[in-house]
Amino acid sequence: MSTTTAAPTPAPVRFHYAWVIAGVTFLVLLATAGVRSIPPVLMVPLEQEFGWSRATISLAVSINLLLFGLLGPFAASLVLRVGMRRMMVLALSMLTVSVALTTLMREPWQLWLLWGGLVGIGSGAMAGWVSASVATRWFVKRRGIVVGALTAAGATGQLIFLPMLATVVETIGWRAAVGIVAVSIAFVVPIVGLLMRNSPAAHGILPYGATSEVAIPQETPALPGNPFRAAIDTLALSAKDRNFRLLAMSFFICGATTNGLIGTHLIPMSYDRGLAEVTAASLLALIGVFDIIGTMGSGWLSDRFDNRRLLFWYYSLRGLSLLFLPFAFQAGLPGIAIFVVFYGLDWVATVPPTVRLTADLFGVQRVGMVFAWMLASHQLGAAIAAYTAGAIRSSLGDYRVAFLGAGLLGLIAGILVLQVDHSDRADEGPPRRVTPSSAFSRHAWVAWLGGTSAAVSLAILLLTITQPVQVAASAQEFLVWCGIR
Repeated sequence: MSTTTAAPTPAPVRFHYAWVIAGVTFLVLLATAGVRSIPPVLMVPLEQEFGWSRATISLAVSINLLLFGLLGPFAASLVLRVGMRRMMVLALSMLTVSVALTTLMREPWQLWLLWGGLVGIGSGAMAGWVSASVATRWFVKRRGIVVGALTAAGATGQLIFLPMLATVVETIGWRAAVGIVAVSIAFVVPIVGLLMRNSPAAHGILPYGATSEVAIPQETPALPGNPFRAAIDTLALSAKDRNFRLLAMSFFICGATTNGLIGTHLIPMSYDRGLAEVTAASLLALIGVFDIIGTMGSGWLSDRFDNRRLLFWYYSLRGLSLLFLPFAFQAGLPGIAIFVVFYGLDWVATVPPTVRLTADLFGVQRVGMVFAWMLASHQLGAAIAAYTAGAIRSSLGDYRVAFLGAGLLGLIAGILVLQVDHSDRADEGPPRRVTPSSAFSRHAWVAWLGGTSAAVSLAILLLTITQPVQVAASAQEFLVWCGIR
């Protein structure tokens, strides 16, 4: 059981080592973003070279996402025993080897085994606990901003890797693109080995922002016995909490509407609509640009405002943007631009408020493992969406039903997060009680409806002015799809 003690006053330092840890972690997440960037870029080349269907390729992505999520809680438990540095070195080394081996595959089962299985295990070994554990162990102040920055590392990597990988695939071949990803991961292994530290105590300092007047939670010792049993026990205990179930369900939808759908199928969908693969990859990378802005802003907001209300806005706007996407392509560049801005701003903006709520509700000492289980729910949603969208495309020849369904799920997630009861906090004194029924006032509902209506109206107005013919065609197509005409 964790205890708290008054930490001694350390010697003043001009530069805190916590920022080195944050920088190394950012670099690691940046490099491993290539692993998540490569599947949508490879889908069309693999389909063309081997004749594999979208459903076959999507199954490998689905296995990868599922293992990525499910292994996270066990990795979060194991890291208490082996330490952050050793865990990251082992995981990155496994990723390097398994990604490199995918260049040799010739059969679908090899794709499922290598990319789905081994790469999924390597990714899962660092899933969930990295950002949350680094931010909560090393930072007392600026924690929300750090979580936002580390979350944005994935978007930054996406911005770097996607256009480059798509260009390499188009000019040299997909195997060269995979090789670039493997080399990028191998590059950060020695950096982690040299600079990463397990905790501030291991470096002889306090977390950033901590003072002698603040009771600093001591690092949770490794639990005796099987660390995997500890992960299961954490799930069993957390699942009894209504707040955990609500956050896990909303994060399930988060995964389905990001990694599973957009992250896997936006490039193939754009290719189906006539865009070149490099252009489609640049479109997804542009989403990453706005994601960096949105995630950093979300981290700043999560330190200052009710995180449930932030999540409500994020999920609702994401749902509306996904409902709009199938018709955005009909409207041309202005329609696609509107989607990129609205969707990109909250691509991963849900993570900082979710981490903050998890830490508040379950405590700093449990946040790594509890959030890892939430990420498992996130990746389960992503895995189901990745395969389902591919199966829909293979059977119906179009992605529209998948994207419209995901948009409705986003609106549902916005309602779920409002039901979280924030009255019982694990780390702090009791705040003013806020019940789910009062979480969103009537005035807030009016503001949300008014703001949403204004945003939708403005988007329609801009499209009507700039692309009237395409808007008319989209409206007619929508009426036909609804069975009205």
